Amino acid sequence: MTDLNQLIIQFDYEKNFKDDDFYVSKSNKHIFDMLNNWPGWEKKFLNISGEKYSGKTHLINIFIKKFNGIKFDAKSIKDEDLKKIKIHENIILEDLEEKIDEKLIYSLLNIIDIDNKFIIITSKKPIVDLNFLLKDLKSRATNFIIQKIEKPDEDLMFAMILKNFSDRQILIDKKLINFIIKRIDRSYSKIFNFIYKLDELSLKKKKPIDFRLIKEVLGE
Repeated sequence: MTDLNQLIIQFDYEKNFKDDDFYVSKSNKHIFDMLNNWPGWEKKFLNISGEKYSGKTHLINIFIKKFNGIKFDAKSIKDEDLKKIKIHENIILEDLEEKIDEKLIYSLLNIIDIDNKFIIITSKKPIVDLNFLLKDLKSRATNFIIQKIEKPDEDLMFAMILKNFSDRQILIDKKLINFIIKRIDRSYSKIFNFIYKLDELSLKKKKPIDFRLIKEVLGE
């Protein structure tokens, strides 16, 4: 792994791997800075939205590690969980979508508001764009600070590709990464899927990753 670390330093990316290998770029810096600025928010309700693999959970885990809190999954939270939040100042609800127990979520938000706690909700779409049936929950959604993780810029794409291959203990040349960046959509999901397919093909053919393998996965 020494060679990989040298590679990161050489490309001046090491300084951006912060807090458990989270790469801060233009796409997510506004959210990273806001979370680090807790509790100095203008409101205590925060919604972080972004597509799958955009780093929402990573950001939340960094926040909890630094400031403490309790985390629930929006699809599996239960009535008895509402009692657990009493001793916590920060409540995190992950992966909120439209098919949830709206009355329960509304009750949760009321408790947090009354007890003057903080809540962070993550979702794929901004909470104000979710089509809740419960009017009171719709109204509550407008009280959130809305923060969206933008599509990855080239620096973030480079870091994501480098990190994912690093996790697989694969050293990849800068030229190959730049070649991929120029040909792949700026989508977190598509980047992760591409890396998975490329690694799978490399293992299947027992060949190192090169331009030919990359083009094959890209369909060129």
